[in-house]
Amino acid sequence: MKFLLAALNAKYIHSNPGVYSLKAYAEFTRGGQQTVQGGSYPEGYDLPCWHVEIAEYTINNQMEHILWDIYRRRPDAVGFSCYIWNIKEILELIRDLAKVLPATDIWLGGPEVSYDAPELLKREPAVTGVMKGEGEETFCRLLACYDRRGNIVNWEKLSDISGLTYRCRQSGGAEHIIDQPVLPVMDMNRLPFLYQDMAGFENRIVYYESSRGCPFSCSYCLSSIDKSVRFRDVALVKQELDFFITRKVPQVKFIDRTFNCNKSHAMAIWQHILERDNGVTNFHFEIAADLLDEEELALLRQMRPGLIQLEIGVQSTNPQTIRAIRRKMDLTRLGTTVAAVNAGHNIHQHLDLIAGLPYEDYESFCRSFNQVYGMQPEQLQLGFLKVLKGSHMAEMAAEYDLQYRAAPPYEVLSTRWLSYGDVLRLKGVEQMVEVYYNSRQFTATLKLMETEFADAFAMFAALAEYYERKSLAGLNHSRLARYEILHQFQQEYFAAGYRYEKQKRYEDALVYDLYLRENAKSRPSFARDQRPEKERIRSGVGELRGLGTQIHAEVFWSGELIIFDYRSRDPLTGNAITIHREKERRKENDNGKTRNKGDA
Repeated sequence: MKFLLAALNAKYIHSNPGVYSLKAYAEFTRGGQQTVQGGSYPEGYDLPCWHVEIAEYTINNQMEHILWDIYRRRPDAVGFSCYIWNIKEILELIRDLAKVLPATDIWLGGPEVSYDAPELLKREPAVTGVMKGEGEETFCRLLACYDRRGNIVNWEKLSDISGLTYRCRQSGGAEHIIDQPVLPVMDMNRLPFLYQDMAGFENRIVYYESSRGCPFSCSYCLSSIDKSVRFRDVALVKQELDFFITRKVPQVKFIDRTFNCNKSHAMAIWQHILERDNGVTNFHFEIAADLLDEEELALLRQMRPGLIQLEIGVQSTNPQTIRAIRRKMDLTRLGTTVAAVNAGHNIHQHLDLIAGLPYEDYESFCRSFNQVYGMQPEQLQLGFLKVLKGSHMAEMAAEYDLQYRAAPPYEVLSTRWLSYGDVLRLKGVEQMVEVYYNSRQFTATLKLMETEFADAFAMFAALAEYYERKSLAGLNHSRLARYEILHQFQQEYFAAGYRYEKQKRYEDALVYDLYLRENAKSRPSFARDQRPEKERIRSGVGELRGLGTQIHAEVFWSGELIIFDYRSRDPLTGNAITIHREKERRKENDNGKTRNKGDA
């Protein structure tokens, strides 16, 4: 009997730890190393008769090609891992799959189908059943219900399995839906390690969990439903992290909801990562920054630049909003902590905001944005509220006059405080932040531009309005085109005040940003002609001559000569190291004049 676990990921670089965990746990249990929670398998079930395969696709694949691949694999049963970002494609796929493989059972699992499973079965006749909650044990017991030919031995015995919602097929041909309660949450130490080798994970993000659950009760998050937090034994975690470190995996992303909610657990893992650093692997953690104390900060300051990165969910700085979403956060402490981490210049920080939360209107969100922007994170993620099934936010939708899309991902359209027009304006700001801030390709230019606006939000809003007015929004622009557009925006926005000196200062900043990241093959139209500066550049480059594209030398409108050395990059930002030759030469000349004057 073949059971295919299928995952539709958002991008190729992603993987789905859920399907790997189901497979690993089932095979681990079949090996006789442990029994399922609540007792042994039902009597008469042939445990070793099944084979589990994994197939990973992306939502960008053509559904027809995915259908072909599943058909060619000829599974007796197939299970899909369902989330808000892939449920539309999965439902489209299974409706056709039932036509070409009518004898194949179709099972669904994941957060998007766990809270309305009976209704989903009524809507989707092709679906055999749904696995709800943590699926490892439920899946294990389901496998044992199948015989060697891929048939369920006895449909009535499925009622022994908690966590299933399924169609009960009776002898007379009629069927009705059985909805079983979910299993109690698992002991994390009973889960086997997901990875046997790294084949197939090259150039992909590897996911790992050292805990499940979350101590917080944020109203928009499904983790708030289960308030218990369970931790994997630190000794096991260290052993498994060594597997990644030895193989020099590029990135390991912890999927713990709040990694540092237990200080001793977090400290032990961070200390191990520090001691075992291979110079390559990066570890990503989602944390609550206001929980970090000085001891933890001292440890983080010892990390190699790029060894770890932190994702911090701020969501809003409006106290009324924070209370309404049932979140606990010390904003002052958070700001102090982010600043302390920034001071070390060794850790990438990613701060999140959510638009569409209760009591947050356009002006309030503007204030939240400016406060978080002022913390100077490497990335500022401006997201929009998703009203998830089963969440407290969904229950409060009527009270908040919360309108959201009927189809996944159920994104906010408007609230009592935020109109749809305001949401669209914030969408424009989001695009500009992503292009011009999060790319880290315009750092010098943005720092200069910020002085021209009331605040950072006003700057990005003005950029968004310009994109909209010039019909530039929603288009794919090359990197060089983004520089040209920003230059044109500056010329129009500053207008009468854009005198020669200011214009050249902005053009210098743009060219500096362009070459800071890479030795661009094409030059922007506003860059200074370097042909008259050939001799000066040749003399200034000096001992670096002959390195070709590994360096770039530029004479700016200011008269300064800067060399960009791409052999040496900032380990955190990836930017080239810059050598300011002109400043050095001027200093030498000044010293020479002083000496000559003294000699006279």
